[in-house]
Amino acid sequence: MVQSMTEASPVKWHLAHTSWFFETFLLERLEAGFRPFRPEFRMLFNSYYQSVGPRHARPARGLLSRPSLEEVSAYRRDVEQRLLPMLSGALPAEFQGLVELGIAHEEQHQELILTDVLHHFSCNPLLPAYRESLANAVPAPKGESISAPSFRDYPGGLVEVGHDPDAAPGVFAFDNESPRHHVWLESYALASRPVNQGEFAQFVADGGYRRAEFWLSEGWDLCQQDAWQHPLYWRAHQGKAGTPMNGNGAVHGWQVFGLEGLHELDPLAPVSNISYFEADAYARWAGARLPTEEEWEHAAQHGGLAQSGRVWEWTRSAYAPYPGFSPLPSAVGEYNGKFMVNQMVLRGGSHATPVGHVRPSYRNFFAPSARWQFSGLRIARNT
Repeated sequence: MVQSMTEASPVKWHLAHTSWFFETFLLERLEAGFRPFRPEFRMLFNSYYQSVGPRHARPARGLLSRPSLEEVSAYRRDVEQRLLPMLSGALPAEFQGLVELGIAHEEQHQELILTDVLHHFSCNPLLPAYRESLANAVPAPKGESISAPSFRDYPGGLVEVGHDPDAAPGVFAFDNESPRHHVWLESYALASRPVNQGEFAQFVADGGYRRAEFWLSEGWDLCQQDAWQHPLYWRAHQGKAGTPMNGNGAVHGWQVFGLEGLHELDPLAPVSNISYFEADAYARWAGARLPTEEEWEHAAQHGGLAQSGRVWEWTRSAYAPYPGFSPLPSAVGEYNGKFMVNQMVLRGGSHATPVGHVRPSYRNFFAPSARWQFSGLRIARNT
């Protein structure tokens, strides 16, 4: 039931909420003589669906000592046992779509559980490991070095972006990935890989967190207010933080806290757990910029994004509806559309992202100040 900040939910809440989704949007509408597992759960585990009814306050989810984990587990078993027989029959198309959405929704929460647990544990002075055998970062491909990434050029022109149901029949996509539409791109170049920790350590050592010229105004204010000096889970040790790399490419003075505990910074692993503001500041420091989400997707469609899926990659695009976007009918229309303001788009996926969600058209989004996600960056430049 630990909740380390408003944005992170207790694991127990995640488990209950994902079952709540199926109970509320499927069982309640399909089951003859429907009776809820517990009527109180309709309010306790409603996340943000205004049309469903009242909700328990998000910042107070960590105060829910009851129901117990045992009762939440029983709730999950009950919903599953009642739902499975329905799935073996012929469901109307509307409900088939809700089942798919519910599964994708649960997969999103599986990823959120890992990001939230990492933040919970980072607030514990003991810095416990979630699982000592679990590597927090995918190993860098053989042959990768600390040297600057190569860039691939892409010609400008009229391109198509967004989910293409004709090219990928039967592949699930969220409503915010549609409709497919045309956009005009100027020619651009995109780095061959995400920025790694060794490169970001150079930004830190060069005073990147103390030089306002690289920062957007709101980001600089946050940097000063919250005393940002490095990515969220970096830890200085032995009084050496900020010293240069040695001849073998090792970075002195930094450790990184991850799901497997505290470990030495790996200069070749992609930098992670940075905000949009930090990503943008690094790109400016490097004499580059962040890509737009359309540039990123266009490059991904053409096989130009090696190592995609190791960290989420911030783009410079604000999260907004595509031309012709229409939210889903009924309460699930609140799933994505209501958040299309004051958020920035991330593309790709992280080591914690379900494999089926790592696709060119997937649009992740978070507030530009968010740091607890496995988010990094890939730089772009004009050509």
